[in-house]
Amino acid sequence: MAAVQVVGSLPSGQPREAPRQAIPERGNGFRLLSARLCALRPDDSSSARTEIHLLFDQLISENYSEGSGVAPEDVSALLVQACRLVPLNQNHLVSKVSQLIHHLLNRLQVIVDEQHLDFLLAYTISAIHQCSSWTHREILQALAALVYCNGSKCQKYLPELLGKTGLLMKLSDLAQSDPEVRRAAVHCMANLCLSVPGQPYLEEPYQNVCFQAFLTILQSPKSSDMDDITFCMLLQNALKGIQSLLNGGRMKLTQTDELGALLAVLKKFMFHGLPGLNIEMPTVLYPTPLPQYDGRTPIEPQQSESSASRPTLNKKKKSKVKPKKIQQGEEEEKESSGEIEAAPVTGTGRVNLHEGNTCCPSSLGVQSLPLDGSGAAEKDGVSSPFSSSSWKRVSSSESDFSDAEGGMQSKMRSYQAKVRQGALVCFLSTIKSIEKNVLYGYWSAFIPDTPELGSPQSVSLMTLTLKDPSPKTRACALQVLSAILEGSKQFLSVAEDTSDHRRAFTPFSVMIACSIRELHRCLLLALVAESSSQTVTQIIKCLANLVSNAPYDRLKLSLLTKVWNQIKPYIRHKDVNVRVSSLTLLGAIASTHTPLPEAQLLLQQPCSSGLSNSNSATPHLSPPDWWRKAPAGPSLEETSVSSPKGSSEPYISHLLWKPLARSYFILIFPLSTFSLQNDRQMLCITVLLGLNDSKNRLVKAATSRALGVYVLFPCLRQDVICVADAANTILMSLEDKSLNVRAKAAWSLGNLTDTLIVNMETPDPSFQEEFCGLLLLKMLRSAIEASKDKDKVKSNAVRALGNLLHFLQPSHIEKPTFAEIIEESIQALISTVLTEAAMKVRWNACYAMGNVFKNPALPLGTAPWTSQAYNALTSVVTSCKNFKVRIRSAAALSVPGKREQYGSVDQYARIWNALVTALQKSEDTIDFLEFKYCVSLRTQICQALIHLLSLASASDLPCMKETLELSGNMVQSYILQFLKSGAEGDDTGAPHSPQERDQMVRMALKHMGSIQAPTGDTARRAIMGFLEEILAVCFDSSGSQGALPGLTNQ
Repeated sequence: MAAVQVVGSLPSGQPREAPRQAIPERGNGFRLLSARLCALRPDDSSSARTEIHLLFDQLISENYSEGSGVAPEDVSALLVQACRLVPLNQNHLVSKVSQLIHHLLNRLQVIVDEQHLDFLLAYTISAIHQCSSWTHREILQALAALVYCNGSKCQKYLPELLGKTGLLMKLSDLAQSDPEVRRAAVHCMANLCLSVPGQPYLEEPYQNVCFQAFLTILQSPKSSDMDDITFCMLLQNALKGIQSLLNGGRMKLTQTDELGALLAVLKKFMFHGLPGLNIEMPTVLYPTPLPQYDGRTPIEPQQSESSASRPTLNKKKKSKVKPKKIQQGEEEEKESSGEIEAAPVTGTGRVNLHEGNTCCPSSLGVQSLPLDGSGAAEKDGVSSPFSSSSWKRVSSSESDFSDAEGGMQSKMRSYQAKVRQGALVCFLSTIKSIEKNVLYGYWSAFIPDTPELGSPQSVSLMTLTLKDPSPKTRACALQVLSAILEGSKQFLSVAEDTSDHRRAFTPFSVMIACSIRELHRCLLLALVAESSSQTVTQIIKCLANLVSNAPYDRLKLSLLTKVWNQIKPYIRHKDVNVRVSSLTLLGAIASTHTPLPEAQLLLQQPCSSGLSNSNSATPHLSPPDWWRKAPAGPSLEETSVSSPKGSSEPYISHLLWKPLARSYFILIFPLSTFSLQNDRQMLCITVLLGLNDSKNRLVKAATSRALGVYVLFPCLRQDVICVADAANTILMSLEDKSLNVRAKAAWSLGNLTDTLIVNMETPDPSFQEEFCGLLLLKMLRSAIEASKDKDKVKSNAVRALGNLLHFLQPSHIEKPTFAEIIEESIQALISTVLTEAAMKVRWNACYAMGNVFKNPALPLGTAPWTSQAYNALTSVVTSCKNFKVRIRSAAALSVPGKREQYGSVDQYARIWNALVTALQKSEDTIDFLEFKYCVSLRTQICQALIHLLSLASASDLPCMKETLELSGNMVQSYILQFLKSGAEGDDTGAPHSPQERDQMVRMALKHMGSIQAPTGDTARRAIMGFLEEILAVCFDSSGSQGALPGLTNQ
C-alpha cells in the first residue's frame, strides 16, 4: 500500500524537472532508482535481497550535487520505502539501509519531515535493540542524521533514548567497549540538543542529563582502546552538544561547581594537541582574583625524537623561502618598521616575552614539532611586511607530506585544531549565557598577567593567539577575548598603576593594571607576527574593545602611543576589513572617555608619521590655508587624494581625504576639534554637511552621528546658522530608507535639541529670538513621524519632541500654525508612554513629558490634553514592570511648579492616590534585577508626594487626609527613610542631602499652615500633624533639639 502511494506521488514531482535540464542524467538517475525501489515489495528470497543490495549501492554511489532537483519529501519517502523492504533480522541489509539514510540526508542536506520521521525513528531504535552490535555504528549514524534539527519532534522517543536506561545513555557510557559506537552515540545526543528558532527546546530534565553526559566525557581521559582521531571526534561532539544547549538560551549555568567544571575542561581542551604544551587542569575552576594552578607535563619523548631528526632539512627549506618572502614583502616592509621581530622559544611550552626590542614568540615547541610546512608558505605565496614566526611554516594540509606517516601527522594536527576551535566556540557560548560579573571572577584563568622575573607566563587565550599554528584557532581565541573585554569598562575601572607599587602585597587594582598592560603587549606582538588577514582583523577588533574599556587615565602613559604607532600602517592594508577595523581602533583611541593629553598629541602628529612606525609625537602643523589648495572635484566622495602635495598636516587632516575614513569621521575628530583653528573647524563642518548626500549608507549614518556630536561643542552650539544647517541636514537623513541612518539621525536630532535647551539657560536671549520658527515647525513634524518608526528611532525621536516643546517661546505658541502641531506632539508622547515598546523608549517618553511640563508658556492644566498626559504617567508609575521607567514617570509628575498646572481637584486627587499606590507597590516585582532600583523609586515617589503637599489648595486636603488615614503609617515610614538616607545616585534631580530633604518637608508644613481652610475643617490640621510627627521622629532619632520652632503654633 505504501509503495503504491509513493509511486502515485511521482507525477506530482514532474514540474521540478526544469532545473535539472543542465544535468538531466543526475536527476533522472535518482528518479529511476527511486521508482525501481518503490516498485519492490517485501520478499525474503535471496534474489530480492541481492536486488535491494544493488539498488542501495547505486543510490549511495549516485553523484548528487547542489541544485540537483531532488525534493526533500521524495528523499523521505524513499527512505521509508527502503526501511519497509528491509527486515530487522537481515543485519547486512540493515547496515546498508543505515548507510543510505546517513548518506542521502547529509549529501542532500535534507531534514526529514514529521510525517516520515516517526516511522524512521521507530525503525532505527528497533534496529539497535534487535541487530548485532557490529551494525550499531551505522545505525547510530543514521539516527544522528534523522534527529538533526528535529529534536523538538522526537519528544515521545526521548525517554527511550535519554532516560536512565536509555539507548544513547548506555551506548555513550564509559563502559562501552566499542569507541566508534560511543562516539556515534554522543553525536546523536549532540544533534538532539540542537535547537531550531521557533520550535520548542529540549525539556530541562533532558538538558541536564545531556549536559552531565557531555561533561563526563570531557573530564574522562582517553581510553587505551581508542585511537587519537576517534578521541578528537568524540571531544568535538561533546563540545558541540554543550554549545547547542547553551545557544538555545534556555540552559543557565547557575551552580558555581557546574560552571567551574565546564570552564576547567574548556580551558584544558583549548590547548589540546598544541605543539609543545600539555597542561593539567583541576577538576573545577573557582572564581578568584589570583591565577589558578595549571600544571604542565613534559613533552612526549617520541615527539622530541621526531623533531630532532629534521633540523637540517628545515634550515634548507628556510633558506629557500626567505629570499622569496623578502622579495614579495619588500614594498610593504617599507611601511612598517622592524621594531618587533619573531624568535622561536624552547620546547617546554613556556612563553618568553620581553619588553623593549621585543621578540615575538613563534609556535610552542619548535623543537618538538617538525617544521615541515615551510613549503606550504611557498605554495600559498604567503607574504608579510613583518618578520615571520615559526607557526606560519606549519601547514595543516595533508598534501604537503609525501609519506603515510607525515599524512597521519597532518591529519592528527587538523583534528586537534578542530577540538581547540570547538572548545573556544563553546566558551564563547558560555560567556554569552552567564552574567558579566560572574565571568569576571574567572578573569585570571583566561587573561594573561605580567609574569614575575624568570618565571614563565601562565597559559591563557593569548598563548593561543601567539602560538597556535591554525589561523582559525587564533581567530577563535581572539573572538573569545573580545567577548570578555566587551562591556568590561566597570570591571577594568579599578585598575591603577600610575604610581610605583612598593608594598608587601599586590593590590587587586595593580593586578588588573598588569593584565591590561600585558594584553596590550601580547596583542601588539600578535599583530606583528600575523599573516592571515582575517586574524589580523580580529586582533585589531580586540584591541579596539580593549582601548574602549581600559581606564587610561589611571594607567601609565605610552600604552596608547604604542597602539597608535603599530596600527597606522594597516590603514593602507590591501584587505578592506583590516582597513575598516583599523579606523575603528583609531576612533576608539580618539574617543577615550577622558580627553587624554596623550590622545590629543597623537591626533596632531604629522601626516608623514602615518606611513611609518616613528615614535615621534611632536606636533607639526602646516599653514592654515592648506585645504583651500586641495584638488577640486565633482564631490568629496570621489576624491582619492591622500593629502595636498608637500603637506605635513596633522594625521586627522590626512584621514579627511580618504573615502573610507570619512565613514569614521565621528570617531576621529571630536577630541581634536577644539585644537583646530577656525578655518579648519569650518572645513570639518562643511565636509560633514556635504557627506550627508553620500550614496553610501555607512558614510551617511556616520555623518549624521558626527553632526550630533559637533552640535554639542560650546564653540558651535551657540552659532544659530551652524545649528540650523545641522538641523536641516539631520532632518534629511531622518527620511532615509536605511534604518541605521534614521537611527543615527534621530540620535543626533535629540542631541541638537539638547543644545536648544542649553542655550535657553544662557543670559543672552538672542539665540531663541533668532532661531527660525519655520525650522522648529519642520523639526516637530519630523520628530512626530519618527516617533512612529522602529524603537531604535523612536527612543530619540520622543526625546527630541520633549526638548522642542520645552524650547517653544510664547511667540511661537500664540501662532495658530503651532497649536495643531503641539497637540499632535503631545499625543505622540502620550501614546509612546502607554505603548508596550522597549523600556528605553518609554523611559525617554516619560523624560520628554517632564520636559514639556517645564515650559510655563504651554497651557498645562487648562488644555484638553492635560488629563491624558497625567493619566498616562500615573498608569506607568503604578503598573510598569520596569522600575527605571516608574522612577522617570514619578519625576515627571513632580515637575509642575504651580497648583493650577495640575488641573482640577479630581485630577490632583488621582495623581496623589496613584503615587501612594506606587509607593505601596515599590517592592512588587518578579524580576530580581529590578530590586536594586527600589530605593531610588521610593525616593522619587516620596519627593513627588511632598511636592504635591507643598502646592495643595484647601479643596485638595480632604482627599489627602482620607488617603493618609488609610495608608499613613506606610507613607510615614517611607518618608522617614527618605529623610534619613543620603544620595541614591539617581539622575532624576531628587535632593541628595538630608538637609535638603528636611527643608522640603518644612516647606510643605509651612505651606499647610498658610492655607486658609474653612472653619471646622480638620483635614489641614490632620495633615500638619502628620508632617510634624515625621519631623519630630526624624530629629528625635538623630538627637536634635528644637527641631520645630514656631511651626506648631501657626
